[in-house]
Amino acid sequence: MSKLQQSLKKGLFTITGEVGPPKGVNLEHCMEKEVEYIKDRVVAINVTDNQSSVMRISSQSVCSLLVQKGLEPILQITCRDRNRLAIQSDILGAYVQGIRNILALTGDHNTAGDHPDSKPVFDLDSVSLLMTITSLKNGKDLAGQELDGVPEDIFAGATVTPGADPLEMQLIKMERKIESGAQFFQTQAVYDPAVFENFMNKAQKYKVPVLCGIVIIKSPGMAKYMNNFVPGVFVPDNMIKPLAEASKEDRPKKSIELMAEFIRKIKPMCQGIHIMAMGWEKYVPEMLDMCDL
Repeated sequence: MSKLQQSLKKGLFTITGEVGPPKGVNLEHCMEKEVEYIKDRVVAINVTDNQSSVMRISSQSVCSLLVQKGLEPILQITCRDRNRLAIQSDILGAYVQGIRNILALTGDHNTAGDHPDSKPVFDLDSVSLLMTITSLKNGKDLAGQELDGVPEDIFAGATVTPGADPLEMQLIKMERKIESGAQFFQTQAVYDPAVFENFMNKAQKYKVPVLCGIVIIKSPGMAKYMNNFVPGVFVPDNMIKPLAEASKEDRPKKSIELMAEFIRKIKPMCQGIHIMAMGWEKYVPEMLDMCDL
């Protein structure tokens, strides 16, 4: 059983973090800065998989390096770039490297990234990927062939968007993901405690751990971009205005104060938080200190 699964099973307020692999083989910033800032404050670290359809070094390789450092990764797998043969092979390959946590994602379309002329695959989606993981855990591949050695203790997770409108569609898909094998959820970014409370009131019936997604807002411009272009995510004016009024030098301090205040409000509602620092990993320890975490 992974440390992440153990923490959630014990009912501990669980914190996960996230790093993005580089475009190239220089891992210094990823491993020596991003990971170092958060490794002592989180139970596990997500490693993104060609995030936003931008080509980067493989998530599985970075996850393997984290295992070698004694840390616990969460392997993100998107369905955009691989067919079911490659996905199953990668899941088994990750398992023998000591990787136990997997986050199942459909993935952004290729046209959103830096290789828009690449061919999308989408042989599976997040739901059928979870079904694939469940099948492998039960000892068979998607062709019904028995495995020689079973990865039965994979801990599979998925995502959900609390701010989606209509929310009912997200809840229906959340239930489908649970039926397909999702054992925990990390949410997309949310900034309004009332929105998150409404979601949790409706999602708690599923009795599956939910980690609230925390994307640190760095500037008013970033907030407005998310409001305009990220579906299901809305940063309210009571967060944007203080950032706009703060000087550029004081903005990081004001930002983490606002995020810490939000975390304190939603902490009683969920089983943990998932921090997506987006390059501001160095501020994560201070932000968590403000929340007594």
